[in-house]
Amino acid sequence: MARHTPSTPELYRRAVATYVKAGGEESVQRVITAVQSLTKKLDHWYARQLVDLDVTAGEWAVVTSLAKAGESLTPSQLAELTNVAPSSMTHRLDKLAERGLVERTPDADNRTRVLVNLTDDGWQLFSVAIRGSDVVETDVLQDLSDAERAELARLLEVVIARLDDVEA
Repeated sequence: MARHTPSTPELYRRAVATYVKAGGEESVQRVITAVQSLTKKLDHWYARQLVDLDVTAGEWAVVTSLAKAGESLTPSQLAELTNVAPSSMTHRLDKLAERGLVERTPDADNRTRVLVNLTDDGWQLFSVAIRGSDVVETDVLQDLSDAERAELARLLEVVIARLDDVEA
C-alpha cells in the first residue's frame, strides 16, 4: 500500500499543533512555523538554482555581498560578511576570479591591501539569478494583493527590527 505524502499545508498544521501541545503559544507558533516553512522551501529552490548557474553557495555569498555593498570590499570584509575563515575566502575569490566574476585590485590608499569588485560578468550572473528567483517568489506571493504584500512586508520588517534585541 502506497504511503500518503503529506502536503506542505498539512505538515505546517501538524507542526503548529505539535508545538502548541508542547506549550507553545499558537499565534506565535503559526507565524514562526510559517516563516520557517517558507524559508525551507525557498532555500531548496535557491540551491537548485545555484547548481543550474554553476555557482556554490559560498561563491554566491561573495557575489551577493559585493552586490549589496555597492562598493569595493577587502577579502577580510568579505570573510566576515560571509562568516568564513580568510583562507577559505582566498580560495573562493581565486575561483570567482578564474571565472571572471570578480576582480582584485590594489587599494590606491593602502598598497598592502587588495579590494574586490564584481566584474560585468559578475553583475550579469547576479542579475540573472535575481530575475530567476523573482519569478518563483512572485508565484509564491501571487494570492496576495499588492496591499497585502505591502502589509506583510511591513509586519515582517517590524519583527526583523526586534531581532537584534532578542538574546538567542
